[in-house]
Amino acid sequence: MGVTTDGRLLRGEQTRRTILDRALDIASAEGLEGLSIGRLAGDLSLSKSGLFAHFGSKEELQLATVQAAREAFVDQVVRPVAAAAEPGLARLEALLASWLDYVRRRVFPGGCVLYSISAEYDARPGRIRDAVAASHGAWHGHLRDTVREAVARGELDAATDVDQLVFELTSYVWQACGNGVLYDDDVFLDRAREAVSARLRRARPRSA
Repeated sequence: MGVTTDGRLLRGEQTRRTILDRALDIASAEGLEGLSIGRLAGDLSLSKSGLFAHFGSKEELQLATVQAAREAFVDQVVRPVAAAAEPGLARLEALLASWLDYVRRRVFPGGCVLYSISAEYDARPGRIRDAVAASHGAWHGHLRDTVREAVARGELDAATDVDQLVFELTSYVWQACGNGVLYDDDVFLDRAREAVSARLRRARPRSA
């Protein structure tokens, strides 16, 4: 009985992962409103009742997609850097480079899912906007902590306005996210990379 139950759980988790992978592809190009139980059932040759068993409603499917997008971002951008880069400025530079590389690789057809759904839900109060805001807040918080480490180590000027620096650095990358997809041109990522480097050079202690 235990083996059978474990097998069913494993198959159920694999099916859920397959559904969310397809949902991420759709959401990146068409937004969360492009998702529906019926569409995913047709795309994946699954029954609607089977999809409802995993998510229960369209909103729950959308929320699960936001969480899956966040997990994909952490797995591909944050974790590799945490394992390889020293704390402080080296880690900050590596995080930003990893983020730009993630965007360049077009992991999802429409680019960064979190960028796409931010524009879709920024003026629509509710659980989905709260989930998107929480995801961005966690990422920006991680960047702020990394900037503070660099300041504490003397690698960035002691007078650095941490919030302002993070705002500027993330603005460069978000702009590249949008324009890179809109114009289908990676030159915007190159411009963002140069802007990030120049801004960090200006943030170094004057003695450096």
